[in-house]
Amino acid sequence: MQSWKSFTAALPAVDVSAVNKSLRNSVQATRERLGNVAPDAITELPAEYKQLEARVDALRDVHVKLLKITKVYETESYDYPSDVTENLSEYGQQAQAAWSSFANKNLKNTALAGAVPAEKPKAPHPPKTLSHATSRAAKTGASELGADDRLGNALNTYGAALEKVGDARIAQDQLITERFVTPWQATLSTSIGLAMKARAAVKTARLELDSARSALKTAAPAKQEQARLHVEEAEDKLVQATETAIGLMKAVLENPEPLQNLSSLVKAQLIYFSTAAEALSGVEGEIEAAATAAEGEYRTSRGA
Repeated sequence: MQSWKSFTAALPAVDVSAVNKSLRNSVQATRERLGNVAPDAITELPAEYKQLEARVDALRDVHVKLLKITKVYETESYDYPSDVTENLSEYGQQAQAAWSSFANKNLKNTALAGAVPAEKPKAPHPPKTLSHATSRAAKTGASELGADDRLGNALNTYGAALEKVGDARIAQDQLITERFVTPWQATLSTSIGLAMKARAAVKTARLELDSARSALKTAAPAKQEQARLHVEEAEDKLVQATETAIGLMKAVLENPEPLQNLSSLVKAQLIYFSTAAEALSGVEGEIEAAATAAEGEYRTSRGA
């Protein structure tokens, strides 16, 4: 049986100084949060650093808020209130396809083989946008009313136009996802994320310095020199951490990519709305003329 001494010897070494330092930082942060530290005992960071902090916070907030909204473009059906029966029907078809695939691979030459239906080729996925759904409904209505029906012809024309609108919306969503959502998410998690980590390092270094200064005030005469060296080391560490954070925050704020990504968002939306306007304006006159003719015939038939 392995001895306790052998077991403890196999354990990874613990950096006691690092643990103690972390503990001192936690105590210092708690004292500050509770108001047990005088304001002049808290090291003041450079004004430039604090100004950059505020600007980076604002930039990060903008990224978070816009991404929360624009990530909807990654979901095709965001404007299509599909009903429960349609989704249940699709789930049933998917389950049947999964069972057929499993059975054909695993139940061949068994007593159950005859009960396995042949796997049917998958039907193309109908686009789930509001425009496509309306287009399908209009075209179905046109087919039911017949080619000789005036409303049917108008519905067929309208359905064709809305299909173009739906296609344009899907193209818009793809562009926005590729050229805005994805790069903005990357900026948030990389350059802004690095700046936030550097700021956390500054906070840690500042707590270490103030904790070391507090320890120096209460150190015994024999430990004064060691405590003073700890303060000097903490001061150097804070200076280096602050300089690093300032450089990273400036790089984030000077990066032109977010503005370029926003330009791509606007262009994608402009293309979509322009295409939609063109498609609908192209059929509006024809449908209005049909409506006017139908109204005239109706009034004539009623002797108006």
